[in-house]
Amino acid sequence: MKPSKQVVKDTIYDIRTTTYGGYFDYAAGTPLSPMALKAMQPFLTDQFYNPSALYIAAQEVKKALEDARGSVAKILGAKPSEIIFTAGGTEADNLAIQGVMNKYPDKNCIVSSIEHEAILEAAKPYQHKLAPVKSDGRIDLVALEKLIDEDTVLISIMQANNEIGTVEPLAEIAKIVKHSREQRKQSGNSLPLYLHTDAAQAPNYLQVLVNTLGVDLMSLNAGKIYGPKETGALFIKTGVQLEPLIRGGGQERGYRSGTPNVANIVGFSAALTESQEMREEENQRLLGLRSKAYDFISKEIPSAILNGHKSLRLPNNLHLTFPGADNERLMMELDEKGFMVATGSACSASSDDPSHVLSAIGLRDEQARSSIRISMGRDTTEASLFELLKQIQQLTK
Repeated sequence: MKPSKQVVKDTIYDIRTTTYGGYFDYAAGTPLSPMALKAMQPFLTDQFYNPSALYIAAQEVKKALEDARGSVAKILGAKPSEIIFTAGGTEADNLAIQGVMNKYPDKNCIVSSIEHEAILEAAKPYQHKLAPVKSDGRIDLVALEKLIDEDTVLISIMQANNEIGTVEPLAEIAKIVKHSREQRKQSGNSLPLYLHTDAAQAPNYLQVLVNTLGVDLMSLNAGKIYGPKETGALFIKTGVQLEPLIRGGGQERGYRSGTPNVANIVGFSAALTESQEMREEENQRLLGLRSKAYDFISKEIPSAILNGHKSLRLPNNLHLTFPGADNERLMMELDEKGFMVATGSACSASSDDPSHVLSAIGLRDEQARSSIRISMGRDTTEASLFELLKQIQQLTK
């Protein structure tokens, strides 16, 4: 006799709670939500058909694909035709940066100094400028405006930083972009100026309405929002001109050829919907945990320094410097005790260099090498958080 769906769901949650109780690296990756898994399952087995085929069974799969696109578009306040599915956030970032710059190869772009490597590396082959941030990780708006010249075609500023959790003032940046466009129009310069944001860390905790934020391009990553890894999307506002990176059969309006991974796309759509539905309640829970953690740290580990903006940050993020500590040693000692934290971005964990994000906010190398990131998630409890903090207290004495 097969177990009921409810039993299966409860079992998944039980396993997650047991396995991930000591997990504090949700910024690097999240477990697959039971809701996303349930949505994916039919397309992993019976509904395996290529959505580009013309027979009825394949067209039913295509409908599921387009329903997922419509769902993602609705959450972003976009048109379904403006959503392009990709194999992850990195590909979405590369399509945004390289796609625009390949269209305008003799022009320049501006990216913030604390962007994910997916943005920084994608921008390297082109003329690009680094926009500085202040010591709290927020973009220096005055400096950013001065960097825009008559040949700037793209500005890329992340919605929230993956390491220190600082939330960027995108709406204010959009006003600067709008003003620059108006000046160009008056001077007869017809070159477009696009604003892109890497919103990989945002949907669990922030609104991602593209019109409210004022962006022309937005990258999303399912693997950060309890969806399947290697799945993402790029919002491309109608009228934005860019070149595809992957050519072939012309899927995804020609921007991303290849047979769509319908199972993962449907799972991504379900995870994004669930994240937005849970957002307000989960934010309040995590803010409560973070506030209690602040109090504990201030009292019991007074030498610890919080990195990033104290309030304008993701509610699940605690990025701390423990003067004199070796962050790799601390991470490994915590791992031995059953707690998983990070010393920086998971995508650059193999590098021996200090974090470029921490350097950008003014930390010296020795400070950066004494810093760790604690990022909480849906399975984080007050008990597990305080046990982690107590272990850190003992290990940094």
